[in-house]
Amino acid sequence: MARPSTRQTTRKPREALPVRNATGRDAEDVAADFLVGEGFRVLWRNVRIGSLEIDLVVKKGDLVAIVEVRARGPGSFERPLATITYKKKRALLSASRGLWRGRLKKMPDVLRVRIDVVAITRDHEKGEPKIEWIKGALTEEDG
Repeated sequence: MARPSTRQTTRKPREALPVRNATGRDAEDVAADFLVGEGFRVLWRNVRIGSLEIDLVVKKGDLVAIVEVRARGPGSFERPLATITYKKKRALLSASRGLWRGRLKKMPDVLRVRIDVVAITRDHEKGEPKIEWIKGALTEEDG
């Protein structure tokens, strides 16, 4: 006869995300939907490579795009692309190399890899997002 479990779990109710995280998560959803509409398949989201994170990894044919998603809400002074600092570029390149070594080079149908940036800007809270997609936004020369 099975004994009832005496172990209690205390699971915290899911709290609302801070506005910054909610904006970022929403922007990643918008970017993923946009790229799927462009014929890509989402391989991974929020991939951790050591202490680094890649927002989206998408694939179309023999091409894998590593995608950095940048979002700015209403009232932001900087455009999304202006927020990619030299330090962030180096981190993206390092994470991309790690992803290649750890996963992508083992995939026989992957012949090309590039780093794209998708920038999402909203003019107001519920407005349609403006999407800017820069293919090949970063290269080894940028790091």
